[in-house]
Amino acid sequence: MEPDAKSRGGRPWSFDRDTAVETAMRLFWRHGYEGVSVGDLTKAIGIAPPSLYSAFGSKAGLYREALDRYEHGLGSVDVTRIGSATTLAEAVRQLLETAVRAVTHPDRERGCMVSSGMTACHPDHAGLARDLAVRRDAMRERIAQALGPFAEAGEAGRLARHLTAVMQGISIQARDGVPPAELQEIVEDVVAGVAARSGR
Repeated sequence: MEPDAKSRGGRPWSFDRDTAVETAMRLFWRHGYEGVSVGDLTKAIGIAPPSLYSAFGSKAGLYREALDRYEHGLGSVDVTRIGSATTLAEAVRQLLETAVRAVTHPDRERGCMVSSGMTACHPDHAGLARDLAVRRDAMRERIAQALGPFAEAGEAGRLARHLTAVMQGISIQARDGVPPAELQEIVEDVVAGVAARSGR
């Protein structure tokens, strides 16, 4: 138990909050928000429902914490790495290859928790779906900024939207079991197209 972890009533929690969020993240990543019940979560974490609600407020609250953990940990795609590229095509290659490695890593769940999360859901969960859409849009903006040094005004934004769509497709195919070598073929096609269009 975390020595200073407190419940909302001021009493110590009887579980490790960090481990609980990690466990929930893995479940949500594998099965999606609607594919995981409160019972699934409490069983996997090893707590009773009241403890979950006391610590996280709701299943949705735990989901948001799991998303934050994912985005800042296993699911982060470091777009700043393309700073070592010297051409637009090289930058695109580095970005997409990093994405392929992230969604096919043998020690992780397949696909991207954010890219494929809540794309269709019950109306009751519309707020969570909007949250995921905002997160996806933020990633697109980060990609556009990273591509800025390699592209003309306006081009970076258009290309970032295209690459975001490609990355979402790669994520879904990874979840379907497509091997990395075949996903790499997608990367090669996109890079060839960017190189031909940009001449660099």
